[in-house]
Amino acid sequence: MSGVKKNLVIILEESLGARFVGELGGLDITPELDELYQQGWGFDNLYATGTRSVRGIEAITTGFTPSPSRSVVKLSKSQHNFFSLADVLSQEGYKTQFIYGGESHFDNMKSFFLGNGFNDIVDINHIENPQFISSWGVSDEDLFNQADKELTKLSNSTEPFFSLVFTSSNHDPFDIPQGKVSLPKGHNPENYKRDLAIKYADYALGKFINKAKTRSYWENTVFLVVADHDVRVFGSEPVPLKSFHIPAVILNSDMKSKRDPRLVSQIDLPVTLLSLLGIDQATPMLGFDLTKSYPVERAMMQYYDNFAYLENDRAVILMPNQQTSYWRYNKQTKIQEKNEQQNADQTLAEKALAHVLFSNLAYTEQLYRLANKNSDKE
Repeated sequence: MSGVKKNLVIILEESLGARFVGELGGLDITPELDELYQQGWGFDNLYATGTRSVRGIEAITTGFTPSPSRSVVKLSKSQHNFFSLADVLSQEGYKTQFIYGGESHFDNMKSFFLGNGFNDIVDINHIENPQFISSWGVSDEDLFNQADKELTKLSNSTEPFFSLVFTSSNHDPFDIPQGKVSLPKGHNPENYKRDLAIKYADYALGKFINKAKTRSYWENTVFLVVADHDVRVFGSEPVPLKSFHIPAVILNSDMKSKRDPRLVSQIDLPVTLLSLLGIDQATPMLGFDLTKSYPVERAMMQYYDNFAYLENDRAVILMPNQQTSYWRYNKQTKIQEKNEQQNADQTLAEKALAHVLFSNLAYTEQLYRLANKNSDKE
């Protein structure tokens, strides 16, 4: 790769479902993110792989397919020599960093990141002069203020950098600084505190992006803004697909500003980011490079012990010790209807099972790593 390497910043937004995002037909309480959708490469039908932050971290930083097991962020065999974006980018000469406003050891993040390519951790113990601290850590404004300082320092180096910034203001109990944002009159009082936190998180994001645009690091940095998962799952289906719909937008890449209507998965994003950075190295990731076209559109989701594989408008759901179920899903209306015909799509069921078996095999046999990395097996 010739020329100056592009930097990468991923902003992982806590608990931000598509149902809150105006540009995605939601509640219209994310005006800043809506504006970013007009400026960048916005994904209209992106689906999270799970319902927990560690599942989102797993998908975004490693591209690993979701499995019935716990996230690899917490599992023992993936604490070292497990593939991650930071792993491959560090080998390409990047400085790699994780920035979080809370305690980085929560959910085993610190151990997983330091063992798999991240060389710098910035958490609540490093935030300078925070103005507001909740039970989850500093406010998103404080987090982004520190992120701006960190990115400025990194940009003064001759080495390219990758920073993962993980927010937390939009998390139960939704404690945020007062007087920053407001909701319109008549807003549903039942969800007032949650929705106010979402609007505050959006406000802090917009404030940071506007500041970043004035900084030296902006011009040569690709930004991904993406949610880890929705705030909660709702629906009676064994995997309620609509509850996994999340926003994502890529800013400052060489791709023209556009809206992408394809059905895509969180696991496609790290593959796509490497492509945008011009990194041409073999990885174990199964995701699609979204700068290219594919004959099918697909996403996969884990909900408790159930696994859903969605391809175009057809879905199959695997459940332990239960019969496989088949579904139709309309990504425009979010209507999910069961196909009562048994064995309606056996090929799709086999694809679903193959993905589940792959994740189990790749983890247990410690195969999910770069080719030049040795496993911990004797």
